[in-house]
Amino acid sequence: MCGIVGLFLKDKSLTPQLGDLLSDMLITMTDRGPDSAGIAIYGTPRPGIAKITVQSARPGADFANLTAELSAAGLPATVTEKNTHAVIEIAADRRGDIRALLEKLRPSIRIMGAGESVEIFKEVGLPGDVVSRFGVRAMGGTHGIGHTRMATESAVTTLGAHPFSTGPDQCLVHNGSLSNHNNLRRKLVRSGMTFETDNDSEVAAAYLTAEMASGKDLGEALTGALDDLDGFFTFVVGTRTGFGVLRDPIACKPAVMAETDRYVAFGSEYRALVNLPDIEAARVWEPEPATVYFWDHEKAA
Repeated sequence: MCGIVGLFLKDKSLTPQLGDLLSDMLITMTDRGPDSAGIAIYGTPRPGIAKITVQSARPGADFANLTAELSAAGLPATVTEKNTHAVIEIAADRRGDIRALLEKLRPSIRIMGAGESVEIFKEVGLPGDVVSRFGVRAMGGTHGIGHTRMATESAVTTLGAHPFSTGPDQCLVHNGSLSNHNNLRRKLVRSGMTFETDNDSEVAAAYLTAEMASGKDLGEALTGALDDLDGFFTFVVGTRTGFGVLRDPIACKPAVMAETDRYVAFGSEYRALVNLPDIEAARVWEPEPATVYFWDHEKAA
């Protein structure tokens, strides 16, 4: 079944509250998916700095002395531990070096996401437990997305939880099921894309990554998905500056949106939105089938 949420802030005065607001939205969707949960927070980038969020099943061993070992290997870094995850900050021009070095130094670590601004935290468990473990409520930011999962076609694992990130500062949450994901996966592998799981949602994320790598913005990539992806789906997607929503042409999965002068919000159900500021004054609607909804901080400016 799954529950998905998203929040795109227009009003900068709300940025310190992003993690708190998004956490409440996600927890409200708990009964739509008790298996695992995840959240992506887009913060304000620091010039010249890249972030890599990593996860470990044995954080005590994998994160101990990692800062010193990365520096000794020629890659100065700051490692901030957050329960089973850690956020590694390095010089942006060294981002291409980190994956190979982590595979050498810590082969059991898994990369959850990377970019200039995104941090992704996901684990097996209820949304309330997940956001508490990672201190999500205290995180500020410009926009974010979240997912609570009911696994129906794959194992309940950390890597199988959403959001899925397959490109810099890009991630996706999905409610539904794709029918052509295996063919699409093979096509994307031939083009150089790699996959961590057998989840069809990771294929959708990789498809959007490939489309944006070809020069499209998020809105254009989502438009292409209507022709190239078969099945039923509701996507909520984040990029460094953007936030997009798309439902398939049948739109059998529930979805509701709200917009005010201060934010745009998405929830699988309206009750996910009821505690947002000034929700009673918002324009509330059900997103139309086969229609791309797309907001971008840079384009808005």
